[in-house]
Amino acid sequence: MARAVTTRRKAFNTLLAWSIGLLIFFPILWTILTSFKTEAQAISDPPLFLFFDWTLENYAVVQERSDYTRFLWNSIIIAGGSTVLGILIAVPAAWSMAFVPSKRTKDILLWMLSTKMLPAVGVLYPIYILFIELGLLDTRLGLTIVLMLINLPIIVWMLYTYFKEIPGEILEAARMDGAGLKEEILFILTPMAIPGIASTFLLNIILAWNEAFWTLNLTAAKAAPLTAFIASYSSPEGLFYAKLSAAATMAIAPILILGWFSQKQLVRGLTFGAVK
Repeated sequence: MARAVTTRRKAFNTLLAWSIGLLIFFPILWTILTSFKTEAQAISDPPLFLFFDWTLENYAVVQERSDYTRFLWNSIIIAGGSTVLGILIAVPAAWSMAFVPSKRTKDILLWMLSTKMLPAVGVLYPIYILFIELGLLDTRLGLTIVLMLINLPIIVWMLYTYFKEIPGEILEAARMDGAGLKEEILFILTPMAIPGIASTFLLNIILAWNEAFWTLNLTAAKAAPLTAFIASYSSPEGLFYAKLSAAATMAIAPILILGWFSQKQLVRGLTFGAVK
């Protein structure tokens, strides 16, 4: 009887998980399907799901109108650069909070995380003026720094939780063997926390890749990433849903492929230390 209940529960949980997954994925699927429709089919009523005249015309128009490669390259540099820079700063910060904590460590962590609750528009004006004065407006360097700063609290918090799962005795033994601070972090701590660091890296790549507010307000043309590439298809003449969907599909395709091939590593890192 218990086995039957367990089997039914597993079947129910599996069905529920698939249902939630399909519900979350459906907007992405609809965007991809719309990108293969004509403009008339994209706004047809009732909507067409699979039975329509598939066409690649929208992708050809998007590629002809915009330099997709330039936007893609900007996104790769900005998302990758901000994440790498954030990891380099967060590793020693998380090490100090995990293994050399002070009375205010918890307060500092909560304060850092609370900055994510601040409306971005509240600091847009001073940052915009600062970027003009420093010559960072519409530059890859400027966006890399901004995205690193806004995601740094998450990076530090995640690495802190991973580092807390590593026994401090191992680091003490390394110190007794003559390891300095540099060797302790690079050769002892970092290899042991690779799953956590990798999942943090992947998650923040996704966050930086999808960031739209700062990329739209701090760029114009030279450093514009794929978020600006999508926004350029919202024109005063109206929304061209098929072409907009094609642009959106081209923008999310790289990160979807990355997420698909790295999902095991991402899950492994996010559950690092969850099972004792």
